[in-house]
Amino acid sequence: MPVESKRAVITFLGNAYHDSRVVNLIESLNQNNFDAVTISFDWKSEKFNTQIGQTSVYKLDKSKSSLFFYLKFLYLLTRDLIRHRADVYFAEDIYTLPITYFFSKIYKGRIFYNSREIYAHLAGLRNKNYTQSIISKIESKFIKKVDLVLVTGEMDAQYLREAYEINNFLVLRNLPKYQNDIAAVNLREKLNIPVNSKILLYQGVLLEGRGLLKVIEVLDSLQDLHFVIVGDGEFKEKFIAVANSTNYADRIHFIGAVNHFELLNYTAGADIGIALIENVSISYYYALPNKLFEYIMAGLPVLVSNLPQMKKIVDKYNVGKAVDPENRMDIVDSIKEILTDSNKLDNYILNCSNAAKELNWEKEFQKLKVIINE
Repeated sequence: MPVESKRAVITFLGNAYHDSRVVNLIESLNQNNFDAVTISFDWKSEKFNTQIGQTSVYKLDKSKSSLFFYLKFLYLLTRDLIRHRADVYFAEDIYTLPITYFFSKIYKGRIFYNSREIYAHLAGLRNKNYTQSIISKIESKFIKKVDLVLVTGEMDAQYLREAYEINNFLVLRNLPKYQNDIAAVNLREKLNIPVNSKILLYQGVLLEGRGLLKVIEVLDSLQDLHFVIVGDGEFKEKFIAVANSTNYADRIHFIGAVNHFELLNYTAGADIGIALIENVSISYYYALPNKLFEYIMAGLPVLVSNLPQMKKIVDKYNVGKAVDPENRMDIVDSIKEILTDSNKLDNYILNCSNAAKELNWEKEFQKLKVIINE
């Protein structure tokens, strides 16, 4: 006799299809006898229309009124949560947590809070003390009531433990699914890059503090090197304007957002993966971004900031270099060293291949699988 499926609801203020952590969670839940419903939102993608289904993505508009944006978000989230009773609820951010918690209690389901950032100390809020205070108060009220807090790194857990005096954590890193047969996109052909030129790659949301300007600024010292940027975000136009103001704009390429299922194919077409996150907030200081692990999965040596959690991974698996993002020459010299020392480059690539067998979502999810099946 077949086992009856359990139900899970995932809520996320973002586009579920553009977020690898949500995509992987949905797939793993469905593979483990859960009927997973996802409620998510998009206000960034151009020419996007609402998509309704097992995974719903509602179109929001933030261009005219922030108040209307949040009211519509709350209305749609509440309406759908009324419709979907579940055994387990996943609030994928602080913004969906209060309403999702409320319905988890009504329907007597367990609730997991995915604290993927130190939300009160996001880089974009560093000069907004009032907003930081509100988020801290909301988080302090609900984080103690959830069944489990998911974090992306040990230091995130340490910070939240001290801030809120709680200890119900599970470290669930932002790791990609294991792939050993990635079909690399020919970026040189696609972007008309000379065959002998090397490619630096950044993938992810285009925001300040992610090191994009740092890389653009050093390209004048790195001839025959092209910088490919995969992703979208509110600072995209600013970065394009900066790139166009240089005399090497033809070596900077903006591809835009790429579907999650195709992303690693683009990643594998480059030579070095860049994650020069700047120490502009507590959240960034603790950063352990999924792009780091995606680079490793795609076999790319990495250049990352010497922030503690990223440096620990790079040093442990010897997959690249960690540098001071404020030190221009450190960045330039490290890129040159990676690309010109063929023995070191081959060693990094081999180490990426070995590390990928350990740093993958399938292995990471086993920790959560045990808990959700209790």
